[in-house]
This record gives sequence, C-alpha cells and structure tokens, in this order.
Amino acid sequence: MWTRKELKERGKAAFRANYWRCVLVALVLVLITGGVGGFSGYRSGHQLSQSQSQSQSQKDPLSVDVEGLDPEAAEELDESLEELSQAFNALSEEDKDAVAGTVAAVIFGVIAVIFTVSFVLSILVFNPLQVGCQRFFSENSKDKADLNEMGFGFGRGGYGRVVKTMLLNDIFLLLWTLLFIIPGLVKSYSYRMVPFILAQEPELSGREAITRSREMMNGHKWNTFVLDLSFILWILLTIITLGIVGVFYFNPYYYATNAELYYALSGKGGSVKTDPDLY
Repeated sequence: MWTRKELKERGKAAFRANYWRCVLVALVLVLITGGVGGFSGYRSGHQLSQSQSQSQSQKDPLSVDVEGLDPEAAEELDESLEELSQAFNALSEEDKDAVAGTVAAVIFGVIAVIFTVSFVLSILVFNPLQVGCQRFFSENSKDKADLNEMGFGFGRGGYGRVVKTMLLNDIFLLLWTLLFIIPGLVKSYSYRMVPFILAQEPELSGREAITRSREMMNGHKWNTFVLDLSFILWILLTIITLGIVGVFYFNPYYYATNAELYYALSGKGGSVKTDPDLY
C-alpha cells in the first residue's frame, strides 16, 4: 500500500533531478488543463470584467471614457456618439428591434466561433499534448526524460487512439457532472489515470484504458483526494505569489507525484531513485 510521504518524496526527487525540463512541461500542462494558475487567471479576469461592466452600466450606453484624448479628438468623438445616439433614437421600434437582433446575432456568432475553435483545439491538440506531458513525467520517474516525450500523443502513442479516448473520457466526466457536482468529482478521480495509461500502455484500446483507470482507482479515490489536499499550502503559496511558486516548484512537484501514483497503482515499477521494493 502506498503512502503520501513515499509518493511525494519520489516525486520531489524525480522533479529535482530534471528541474528545468519539469518546470517547462508542468507549465504547459497548467496552461492547457487549468489548475491553480488557470483558475486564478480566470477569476482575476472575471472580476476585472465585472468591475468594468458595472462601471459602464452606470454611464450612458453610448458614452465612452475620453480621458487621455486631446480636447479636439474628445470633442469629435462626443459629437459622433451624439449623432449615432440621435440616429438610433429616430428609428422606428421595428428598426430598433432589427438593429438589436443583428447585433445580438453578430455577438452570438463570434461567441460560437470562439467556442468551436476552443473545442476543436482541446480535442485535437490539447488532449494529445496532455498525454505527452504525462508521458514525460512518468518517464522522468525512471530517468531524466527528454522534452520530445511531449509529442508522444501525436505519434508513437497513436494519435487517433489518444484523441478518441480523451474525448470519450471528457464526455463521461461531463455527463457525470451534469447529474451533480459530487458524482462528477468522484468520477474525475476514477478517470484520473487515463492519460498515464494512454502514455504507458499503448496496447490497450480507449475503452480498456478507461476501464483500467477505474479498476486502478477502486479503493484509492479517497486516499488520492487526501493526497491532493496535502498540497493545499503549496496552492495557497502559489496564489499569494501570483503563480511564481507554482511555476517554479509546486506544479512540477505535483505532476511528478501523480506519475509516482500511477506506478504505485499499476504495479509496473517506476522510480529508480529510491527503494524499488516500495512498489
């Protein structure tokens, strides 16, 4: 039976032995999957947009902040906005509705395009890259891994297999999350080993990889949750330092520890830097 202390010691040793490469790969993983840095960035951006929208809502809808413009430019801008406002007010109700409908359609179209591009990138690029990054950390557990391991999901790992399996994994998680948050959280632990299995067991099909992850995590989900909680101080330090601690220490330390968890659960061995009998 594995313990948190053993896994974290091994993860720390593997990470320190190949420090800068681990830092780079962990940074890529955070950017494509989220994490503390991604969440903090989202929240900051969300709060900023909220404050901006609140300040704008207190003004006239067609007014803008002209601070910083020279007087002539500011006056010209005010005149143009005034003309635009008068022209809009002169429209009939039907024309106003048509204009509003056109603007709403354009905004919806832009959002739909952004969502579609993000979705396609996630499926075809980010998911295979995630598998490659986990391949790097699992290989780094054995010896210093090279950065070319990040491309594993696009080639040696079977690109089509990786894309289909990760998409199926995401769909399963989405469906469980739609039921309620707690089942989604539990299932996220059930499917946690999928990227590692795709990276280290290419002989398995997509469904077999997902099934194997569930089997490996059976009876270990709570202990893995507690393992995550044991990093809470590092997460707080990452937030306090605006992500600096996360980039240069916590993120690679965390991902390296997760690679050790895969080896502990799979029984395939892993780290050669510590006593192999622990596995």
